Amino acid sequence: MSRTILAIDIGSTKICAIIAEVSADKSISIIGAGVCKAQGIRRGSITNIELASKSIRTALNDAKRVSGSEAKTAAIVSISGAYTKSLNSSGIVNIQNKEVSFKEIERVMQASLYNANIPNEYEVLHALPYNFKVDDQDYIEDPLGMNASRLEVDTHIITTQKSNLNNLRKAVRGAGVEVENIVLAGYASSIATLNPDEKELGVALIDMGGNTSNIVIHSGNSIRYNDFLGVGSNHVTSDLSMALHTPLNIAENVKLNYGSLLAPSNDLIEIPIIGNENATHEVSLEVVHNVIYARVEETLMILAQFLENSGLKDKMGAGIVLTGGFSQMEGMRELAIATFGSIPVRLAKPKEMHGLFDNLRSPEYSSAIGLVIYAASAYTLYEIDVNRRVRHSNEVFEEQLPINLVNEPEIPVPPFQQEKKEMMVNIGLKKEKKKDEAGVFSKFWNWATQLF
Repeated sequence: MSRTILAIDIGSTKICAIIAEVSADKSISIIGAGVCKAQGIRRGSITNIELASKSIRTALNDAKRVSGSEAKTAAIVSISGAYTKSLNSSGIVNIQNKEVSFKEIERVMQASLYNANIPNEYEVLHALPYNFKVDDQDYIEDPLGMNASRLEVDTHIITTQKSNLNNLRKAVRGAGVEVENIVLAGYASSIATLNPDEKELGVALIDMGGNTSNIVIHSGNSIRYNDFLGVGSNHVTSDLSMALHTPLNIAENVKLNYGSLLAPSNDLIEIPIIGNENATHEVSLEVVHNVIYARVEETLMILAQFLENSGLKDKMGAGIVLTGGFSQMEGMRELAIATFGSIPVRLAKPKEMHGLFDNLRSPEYSSAIGLVIYAASAYTLYEIDVNRRVRHSNEVFEEQLPINLVNEPEIPVPPFQQEKKEMMVNIGLKKEKKKDEAGVFSKFWNWATQLF
């Protein structure tokens, strides 16, 4: 039985909505897609809910028009790494039956979440285990079914401000859609671009977008580090506009048509002057090259420092993967190799799938495609998502209720409170019983007085 997926990638410069069909064997077929310029969003955060909703609605309507069908009323949505915080935590539980079941894995992951020192104004986005320990044996890939008396886990937890999540939900709801799940944009991009060998060896993925660059480091098939830099290709456009003294739209065209990080040219181009577009002046392409090179080199140097500060540089055996629209600039890979120093670098596009439109094959749609893959099946063996639900690779995915309609999980009651609760119930039953007995006696007395 197939099911429909609606994925909405909310980026700083564009919003992409994708409608896909997932068959029983989890194969994906894209049936509709729509892209719209992002409004009401700055550096990955909602700044105007009404404008953001309008942009989302436009992209969604285009996707519906292409697919020829009504989309789902609940969507899986991306969220930028802006203002996220990450921390590591651990949990430990005893195994009473001496065999690890999914219930024990769920318990130990929830225990690691309980032990984490998460600020009140933050909400959990993802909790990803990167090390299971069965008794004294470390780095167990999957503890399910193993004999053990104790199970431990180390978890990487990604959190974001509650206000960010609430504003995102309001913006999506304003477009007539509920939010089913929320995924970190960098995480979604890694799902769409990384292969199993890279994840196993350790790899850093950098999604270079319009206004932001998201970093995710995988080590041992799990995210170990994520960070965010508020710099993207639009900053190159701004630099060109100021340096060439020309309007932003002209600077954008110059970047797209002549932007290169390779050897500069001495050719001249004629462009209008800002404030007086009827007047023009000539500019050397060497100046254009120098402006672009300076900004990109600075951005890559900051990203290299992030990787150094992560403490995981020695675990990145597969090197660095660049994706996102900014990564398409000519000469980006060569400059990245020179900046990161003796680390392999490759440029990545989203994975192929049935029905993938030509324009969606571009690196700038990696995050959107990753959302579809995430919704189709579990990406990691185990994970706690934003709904506090434990996802696992063998689960059967069903149509879920929107996030605000999902039933709250039943909170286990401690034994002493359970006894107290039962006592209260028993007392209540006794009172009701006495009340019933009194009612019967009263009826009998009324009948007797009327009879005699």
